[in-house]
Amino acid sequence: MGRCKVKAILLAAAALPFLVAAAPAPVTPAELSATVKEIASDPYQGRAPGTPGETKTIDYLVSRLKAIGLQPAGPHGQWTQLVPMIHDVAGAPTRLAVTVGGRDLAPVVGTDIAPGTTRATDRVEIANAPLVFVGYGVSAPERGWDDFKGVDLHGKVAVFLVNDPDFEAQPGDGAYEKFGGKAMTYYGRWTYKYEEAARRGAIAALIVHEDGPAGYGWNVAGNTVGGTYALPVAAGQPQPVALQSWIARPFAEKLFRAAGLDLDTLKKQAREADFRPIALKGASLAVDMPVKSDRIESHNVLAKIAGKTHPDETVMFGAHWDAYGVGAPDAQGRTIRPGANDDGLGVAGLLALAKAFKAGPVPDRTIAFGFWTAEERGLLGSEYYAQNPVFPVAKTVGVMTIDILQTAGAAKDVVLIGAGQDSLEKDLATVAATQGRTITPDSKPERGLFYRADHFSLAKRGVPTLLLMGAGGGADLVKGGRAAGDQWVTDYTAHCYHQTCDTWSADWDLAGAAADVNLFYDLGKRLAWSREWPTWNAGSEFKAMREKTAAERRP
Repeated sequence: MGRCKVKAILLAAAALPFLVAAAPAPVTPAELSATVKEIASDPYQGRAPGTPGETKTIDYLVSRLKAIGLQPAGPHGQWTQLVPMIHDVAGAPTRLAVTVGGRDLAPVVGTDIAPGTTRATDRVEIANAPLVFVGYGVSAPERGWDDFKGVDLHGKVAVFLVNDPDFEAQPGDGAYEKFGGKAMTYYGRWTYKYEEAARRGAIAALIVHEDGPAGYGWNVAGNTVGGTYALPVAAGQPQPVALQSWIARPFAEKLFRAAGLDLDTLKKQAREADFRPIALKGASLAVDMPVKSDRIESHNVLAKIAGKTHPDETVMFGAHWDAYGVGAPDAQGRTIRPGANDDGLGVAGLLALAKAFKAGPVPDRTIAFGFWTAEERGLLGSEYYAQNPVFPVAKTVGVMTIDILQTAGAAKDVVLIGAGQDSLEKDLATVAATQGRTITPDSKPERGLFYRADHFSLAKRGVPTLLLMGAGGGADLVKGGRAAGDQWVTDYTAHCYHQTCDTWSADWDLAGAAADVNLFYDLGKRLAWSREWPTWNAGSEFKAMREKTAAERRP
């Protein structure tokens, strides 16, 4: 579905009359501000998983939830869910060779390649594994697309392009508008490509980095400081690839040229459905790399208001409590990265929603709140929950996630991330109309923000979702319009996103943030006192997964 058509549908839905008079907005800017001021303060040390900052954060969340009057919703009646993680820090390789025709291209770590692993191991050893170019590495039966064509990748190194086959496709290319045009699907994410390589038995996976398709520069992709985090994989399950890495475009060009191939020509071939994997003749990878691998434990915090009529049906709200902890000093000597907006405001929004719902009547369906750990490490807390759910996934009505809210004041619209996915978008437009606001689709869907927040862990298991993310595009602010909203996004993402300056400020104008949280309150009321089951739109990659459990939702 094209973005123009999606926008027209959303605007039309926003114009629908809302038949029930809206109650006074329960969530206030002052309430949000007070929570963030607390959890973004220095004693919380940037709320990194597995640190004293986590202990203080968990204690604070549990005390607040108890005071509000919620029930614990973790396993065995606890407030928390234990999340085990592997933390790997790759050392300097004693051997790293990409050889073509007997000549080592001598890749330089940090300049050409950024090797890492998510296996629980003290060393990565690969002896001259052959390289195979797999195009975009997409297997999407619902779109009639398979880049692998049954080629055996066991023991081989899969080389991928980033993003979707249609990201650069032109009219006439087989991939043109097959994957939503510029709007990234999950098949375009680097995480999917590493997962697919592992499923197919590859020993390593390399992704060619390009700024546009990746959505960020090599300075981000090539940075291995801090290592990788992952969930442990049970024995007998497919293990992650032994080595995963981005490779810089200039090095990729040199590699393909040495193998008698041209990267731009290969990219064009990969935009056709009949593309087949291409062995890089005479090319191999050899690695001997030490790894410092530790096991750490972190926690999700889970709370609920039990439903009185359909307690096994759950309306869920989520936000991540973690931030980036303590790091290298900035120019002012600050070391704590407090995550005031990302995602302190999301946590504040969830606590405010919990208070608002608890103050009202008992819902028909259960309302749950998930405060996730390790979002900044790869959505690990929400992924662990999705693998080990407390509430049945098939009967989770929907999940609404808050991850960054704008702090520049009231807005005439709300920015929707991932427009065109499910029926909750129309519901959001309807409740936004009660505030006199409209819906604006994410202005940069090619960045794939829909696949980079905690709701995605449940989305890929079929649960319909909504995401509020203030960094997804400039809001149409009451003061200054779209230009002012875009400037806020630019300033925040360029200077304070994941940095020491993401701090609480008394100068924040949280009128727009509070209005966004109140939208989720109104939408939660519609869902928690109804028999409605939101659905995925035709063409969504998650529709088939939800349909598999349809029988469990029949009255």
